[in-house]
Amino acid sequence: MEMHIAARQSGETSAVIETYSNDWTDSKGFTKESLRDGHLAFTTGATSEDVEINLDRAKLTKINDVVTYSPITIHTSKGTITYAYSLKKEVDGIWRIIVTKTLNWEPFPMTKGMKALKDNLDNTAMIVREHRESLLQDKFRPTYHFNTPEGYASPFDPNGAIFWKGKYHLFYIFQDTRSGEKSDHWGHVSSIDLLHWRHHRTHLLQGMYSGNCFINEEGVPTMCYHQVNLGNSLAIALDDNLDHWEKLSSNPITPHTEKGDKHHNKYRSWDPFGWYDGEFYYSIFGGERPAIAKSKKMEGPWKYVGDLFAHELEGVSINEDVSCAELFKLGNKDVLLCISHRLGCRYYVGEWKNDQFYPEYHSRMSWIDNMFFAPESLTDSSGRRIMWAWILDYRDFSDRAKDQWSGTLSLPRVLNLNKNGSLDIDVAAEVEKLRYQSFSLPPFVVQADSDARIDGTFGNSFELIIEFDVSDAQELGVKVCVSEDESEYTIISYDQNAELLKVDTTNSGPEKSPKSIESAPLVLSKGEKLILRVFVDKSVIEIFANSRQAIARRIFPEKTDSTGVKVFTKGSNVEVTKFKSWQIAPSNPY
Repeated sequence: MEMHIAARQSGETSAVIETYSNDWTDSKGFTKESLRDGHLAFTTGATSEDVEINLDRAKLTKINDVVTYSPITIHTSKGTITYAYSLKKEVDGIWRIIVTKTLNWEPFPMTKGMKALKDNLDNTAMIVREHRESLLQDKFRPTYHFNTPEGYASPFDPNGAIFWKGKYHLFYIFQDTRSGEKSDHWGHVSSIDLLHWRHHRTHLLQGMYSGNCFINEEGVPTMCYHQVNLGNSLAIALDDNLDHWEKLSSNPITPHTEKGDKHHNKYRSWDPFGWYDGEFYYSIFGGERPAIAKSKKMEGPWKYVGDLFAHELEGVSINEDVSCAELFKLGNKDVLLCISHRLGCRYYVGEWKNDQFYPEYHSRMSWIDNMFFAPESLTDSSGRRIMWAWILDYRDFSDRAKDQWSGTLSLPRVLNLNKNGSLDIDVAAEVEKLRYQSFSLPPFVVQADSDARIDGTFGNSFELIIEFDVSDAQELGVKVCVSEDESEYTIISYDQNAELLKVDTTNSGPEKSPKSIESAPLVLSKGEKLILRVFVDKSVIEIFANSRQAIARRIFPEKTDSTGVKVFTKGSNVEVTKFKSWQIAPSNPY
């Protein structure tokens, strides 16, 4: 090795070559013949001044009859390369290099400062790469539902949705300690197809809680949000890409009241929804007794008008928590979409008039618990009202932390008002662009009290459309994510007697995974077929029934073969008049 290094430093190429065995090779498959053809040009210079060899960390290790000398770093005017040399004593008693392994390289010369910068860059890239690889191999991370790009986001409310200048913009809450203390910020993504989202720089920082985006009197997107430690507030967009925002110096918009005022200490400054009606600015102030505040100008003064609700509605308390509110027009009615923290996502249909909401109908969108949570919506250029919601993850924190992420939104849902005064609900048509590997069956009959395995459909990322002639069946439906031994499965069914759409996850995964039976009302008219549209996306399952009811649940199958699909019936034979399925391509980068 001393001879080899001395020859390199002196630039004596022939002497360098003599230190290699005739059987020599390197990491890239070169041989001794290639050395003679000029392969050494990178690591030898024209003069000794062109070559610097660093042996500061080099050590000898021996395994059997092979000795390795490493690491040896060679600096030339063309860059830097680090080798491990393996040597063996040949029959003539001389040690020669038999293998050269490349450990590191840089294609240009570096100062110590440049090397430190490059090392930091490489270390950061490795952390990011390892995290991405971890997410890609996570068997529960959805591939076409929008997820938090990293970390544990709780809350992960979608916020500030707006269709602006040809793009869908969506904001979401996440947390970090960039300011030295933990705080909520709004992440920002945009898309032209509701599926493939581009991340923007985070600009809405520090204490950003739930809110919405509306257009102000100047035609500029404006956020109405809750500012932690201050109260409900406004921020104005400074560019059409919605990357930069200015929080109003006049914040908060919380009306000032004093003792003796009929509104004093009556309402919370919480979870607002703001809008401009062409004459006045309004904001819903959320909470257990939601209020309306109003102002002629954004800067104020803001005054309480009074209670949001004009009257109580049978079946739901007027004091039921209203948070994450959205108020919008559908057809000839107004819809108030919101959550209560107890009930999850829900909505009212009624009329906005005289600065109050007059509810006529109320319905839940989450029934057994509050898993379907925190809605956000927008109207796009075609007039569609599109909503998302945060689908909660009920697993133990240790399981979520092990996966290094938590935070998933529902598929974009299109809302319409039907003739009965309730909402029709279906997935946005754009999801169909992700379909591939279609499969279909001609009509077939499932025998009473049995199930039929569908061999052509399987997996954990797919869409099903199944149409049933319900006849006299007591219960009918489909099982998905069925394991070979049938110990794991998720049941989607329609209970005809109870007129309920059900999702049963009691056998969806191991014992400690979340389990429930969620039931949503669904009334079929006489002779109406049951049409189920099912989306499975790793740990998320969403079901749309007859375009007017929907359920979303989380499932965590443990078995690798929990990929089967079965159709079943109880009580009588059932004809499946349509069966189609598609695999769904990932839209998330990871």
